[in-house]
Amino acid sequence: MFIRKIYTELENHLTKKQVTVILGMRRVGKSTAVKHLLNEVKHSNKLYIDCEKIEYQTLFNMPSYDGILNELELLGINFKKPAVIALDEIQLIKTLPSFIKYVYDTYRVKFIVTGSSSYYLKNQFTESLAGRKIIYEMYPLSFDEFLQFKGHKITNTQKYSQVNFNATWYNKFKVLYKEYLMFGGFPEVVLHKNNKDKTYLLWDIVNSYIDMDVKLLSDYSLNKDLFNLIKLLSSRVGSKIDFTKLGSMVGIDRRKISDYLYLFENTYLIYLVKPYTKNIDKEITQQPKIYFADNGILNVLGGSSISSGQILENAIAVQYNQLFTLNYYQKKSGQEIDFILDGKVAIEVKETAIQQDLSTLKHRADELGFKKYFVVGNNPATNGFKNFIWGGNVY
Repeated sequence: MFIRKIYTELENHLTKKQVTVILGMRRVGKSTAVKHLLNEVKHSNKLYIDCEKIEYQTLFNMPSYDGILNELELLGINFKKPAVIALDEIQLIKTLPSFIKYVYDTYRVKFIVTGSSSYYLKNQFTESLAGRKIIYEMYPLSFDEFLQFKGHKITNTQKYSQVNFNATWYNKFKVLYKEYLMFGGFPEVVLHKNNKDKTYLLWDIVNSYIDMDVKLLSDYSLNKDLFNLIKLLSSRVGSKIDFTKLGSMVGIDRRKISDYLYLFENTYLIYLVKPYTKNIDKEITQQPKIYFADNGILNVLGGSSISSGQILENAIAVQYNQLFTLNYYQKKSGQEIDFILDGKVAIEVKETAIQQDLSTLKHRADELGFKKYFVVGNNPATNGFKNFIWGGNVY
């Protein structure tokens, strides 16, 4: 079994009364995490429920809580003793938050729940489970997790995290990082060896996302328009979003474009990276940049319309997004910094980094008062420049 980094936090929360909420995109590994947690529970008074199954949707839509409790008792739960109930993909049953609240307040039951949509779950839980839950967000594999899934058991991986270019590390893992750039970090995709199978799985993930999450949270009749919008967004990865222009290209109202981007972001398909500014009004008025939450999904959607530079920049955005709050910076003159990490560190992404890139970044970072700045690259320069972080060391 592969141990994800998030498991330590989840295991520590397993002994807490609060509901453990795991959010993330479909097939990112949430169900596996839940089953791992249930295995950590030492007693047998526990139950796993897949909310995608119609029999459980029927069960939780019964008119009375007593009826639901009776059914759960038949499934093996003893409410007179401490119990653990895991509910997978609960966004599919709208009545569940209120039921969880009732059981939480009445019995000694620990709930572990997962969902694919912060758009739905955060709103529902804010209303009904205030103070009763902790939310954890789960992402596709980071690169060090990717290496573990590929069979590389490296001790003390943090020693190599975000260090300057190391030729030995690069030569050992450059082929795997190329695979990571192209096919991303969905666990089942990573574990397949055949590239055609990987591509098939990625398309299946995209289709499942549209058929399940989008249908659940938007107008059924707009699936084709939404897919065209997603395709268009993939070709503009790393660019600022012009809502009016996008709307005219796909025939959707500007306000609807904004709503759909909000939906995509809160169902974990994309990241919208806002500009760095100390003026909140300017941040609101300036356009965000778009990145996809997984490089594999980006590549199957974008195909030949995206460049190798865009693919690298998206991967670095994905890798850093798991560690920091991301912004970008751009002056009116057009000069920019690709990423600002936690409002403190400047990052510039270059396929092949050279000394001039670092010097330019230093000048721009100095103007903002940043003491830390790094160029992140993929290919070592022929002149031997090593003062940059290789993408395979970002985790």
